[in-house]
Amino acid sequence: MRLQQETGVDGPAHRPEQPRSEQPRPDEQYPDRPDKQQDAAPPALAEVSDAWLVGRARELTAVAQSSDLEAQLAIAREADDLLVEAQRRGEPRMVAQILRSSVIVRLVTPGLCELADPLLEELLSHTGRHGLLVLQADAHALAGRRALMSGYEDTALSEAATALAMLEDEPVPDILLGPRQWERLLSATLVDIGLVLTQLGVYELADDVLARAHRCVRENGGPHEIAVHMINRVRLQLGWGLRLERVGKGEDALDRFATASALAVSVEGPWRESLFPRRSDRPAAVQVPMLGAAHALARPGPEHIGPLEELLTVSMYPRELIVTAIALSRCLEIAGRDEEAQRVLGTTRKQLEHDTSEPTLGLCLVREYARLCGPDGGRETSTALEAYATALEHELWTLREARVATLLTRLEHERLSREHGAIAQQALQDPLTGLPNRRALDERMDALVATPSAYPLSVALVDLDGFKIVNDRCSHAEGDDVLRVIASTLRDALRGDDLVGRYGGDEFVVLLPGAPLGAAEAALSRAVDAVSRLPLDFSRGVTLSIGVVSVRPAETPGQALARADAAMYQAKRQGGCRVAVSGADIADDLPHSPSWVPPPCP
Repeated sequence: MRLQQETGVDGPAHRPEQPRSEQPRPDEQYPDRPDKQQDAAPPALAEVSDAWLVGRARELTAVAQSSDLEAQLAIAREADDLLVEAQRRGEPRMVAQILRSSVIVRLVTPGLCELADPLLEELLSHTGRHGLLVLQADAHALAGRRALMSGYEDTALSEAATALAMLEDEPVPDILLGPRQWERLLSATLVDIGLVLTQLGVYELADDVLARAHRCVRENGGPHEIAVHMINRVRLQLGWGLRLERVGKGEDALDRFATASALAVSVEGPWRESLFPRRSDRPAAVQVPMLGAAHALARPGPEHIGPLEELLTVSMYPRELIVTAIALSRCLEIAGRDEEAQRVLGTTRKQLEHDTSEPTLGLCLVREYARLCGPDGGRETSTALEAYATALEHELWTLREARVATLLTRLEHERLSREHGAIAQQALQDPLTGLPNRRALDERMDALVATPSAYPLSVALVDLDGFKIVNDRCSHAEGDDVLRVIASTLRDALRGDDLVGRYGGDEFVVLLPGAPLGAAEAALSRAVDAVSRLPLDFSRGVTLSIGVVSVRPAETPGQALARADAAMYQAKRQGGCRVAVSGADIADDLPHSPSWVPPPCP
C-alpha cells in the first residue's frame, strides 16, 4: 500500500471490490469539489506563468489523494504535462516542486507506485545538483515513504535520518523564493518527515517535527495547508493513543484522544476553505474519517455510530479503516451491540488481510478483536488471549524503544558525516556564494586540460558590470547578496556538467567540457539574459560581461584564461551585458602577459 503525502492519507486507496456502476461519481459525491472544471478549458501551458504551473501542481497533489482511480490517472497525466513544460523552461526551483508533485501523485495512485522510482531518483539528483537543500530533504522523506510501501522499514529509517540531519540547523532561506513560498516548502518537508516517523511508530520525534512545521504553517500557510497540518496532527495523536493503550498506559492514551478531538474541532474553519473535495453543508468531522474517529475515541457513545458507519464506507486508506473501525466497535460495544462490533472488526481484518503498510496499527486491530471475542467467544479464552497480547505488546514496546535509539544513532551519524564533509568541502568552496573557489577551479581545469575526452573544452571569464557602484552606494552586505543571487542564477542557467567557480572579487570562471565554442557562447548568452532579467531588488542593475575561448591543444590553463580575460574586456568595451568570443590568437597580442594574473582572493 502507498502512503499519503500532504493530506495525510497513508497510501494508495484501499478499494474493496465494487462494480463501477455502483461507485458514486466524483461530482455526485462531492458537489463542491474544487477540481471540477466542467466547461472551463485548461489554458495552454506555454502561455501561463511559472507561478501558475507550481500552483496547479499543488492543487493536483491535494485533489489526487481524495479522488477515485479514474480521476487519479487523469491527474497523473496532467502532472506529467506540467513537468514537461517546467523542464522545457528549466528554472530549477520550479522543476523541483513539480517533480515532487509528480512523485506524490504516483505514490497515492494504485498501479503507479513503481513509476515514482525514476522520478524520485531524478528529484534527489536535481535538488542536490542545484543546492536546493529543503527540497532535497523532502526527496529523502518521500524515498522513506516509498521504502515503507515495500516493507523496508530499515531503509525508511535511514532516509528519515538523512532528511532530519539536513534540516537540523535552520536552513538559510532561498532569496529567489518569496518568504511565504519558502516557509511553505519548509513546512511541507517537515510534514513529510513527520509522517514517515508516524508510520514507523516513532511518535515522540514525529511530534517534535510536526511542532516545528506548525510554526511555519501558522505564519505563512493558507487554509489548505493549515487543514492538512492539523489533520496530520490528529492522525499522530490517535496512533500514539492506541499504541499507549497496548502497553497499559490508559490514562495517557485518553489524553492523546482528547487532544486529537480538540484538534479535530479546530480543523472545521480552515477545512471549509481548503482544496479538499467536500460538501460545504456538512462538517469536516462527518467527511474525514480521522476527525470523526477522534471525537468517538475521546468520548465513545451511541451518538457516533451512524456517522462512523458512513465514514467507514468512504475510508480509502488502511490507517483510516483501522482507526475508524476501532472507534466504531467501541461505540457499538457501549450500546450493547457486541456482535456488530465484532463483525466490524472482523470485516476490517479481512479487508486488510494482505496489507503490511501499518504494522503498528494492525496489531491494535488484532488486539481489539481478541479482546471482544477470542477464538471461541468464551470469556476465559478471551482473557488468556488478552494476556498473551499484553506480553507481546511489551516485547514490541521494547523493540520500539530500540528503534528510537537506532534512529537517534543514525541521526547523529548523519550529522557528523555532514560536518566532516562540510569541513573537507570548505577548502574547495567559496564561503560567500557556495561555488567552487580558485583552488577547486585550478584543480578541475588542470584535470580537464589533461583529459582528451573533455575536448572541445571552452573556458569563460565572467565579470560583473556595475558591481563597484553597488558597493560604493550600498552596503557591502547588499553587495554580498547581489553576488549570491548572480552566482546562483549563473549556475542554474548552465548544464549540470559545467563548472562555475568564483575566482576572486567579482570575477567568475566557467569551465564547459565537451562544448564547442559556438555552443558555449549560446549557453553563456542565456546566462547573460537570465541575469539581465532579474528584478532590480535582486540584481541592483548589475549585468555580466563574459569572454569565452576554446582551449587549444598544448595550451596551458593560464594561457587560456589570458585569452578569455582579453575577450571579456572586449565585451566590456562593447557596452557590457554580452558575450565576446576570442579572436584569432588574442594571447599573441599580449607579449608582456604570457599568463593571466588572477585578482586577489576575496
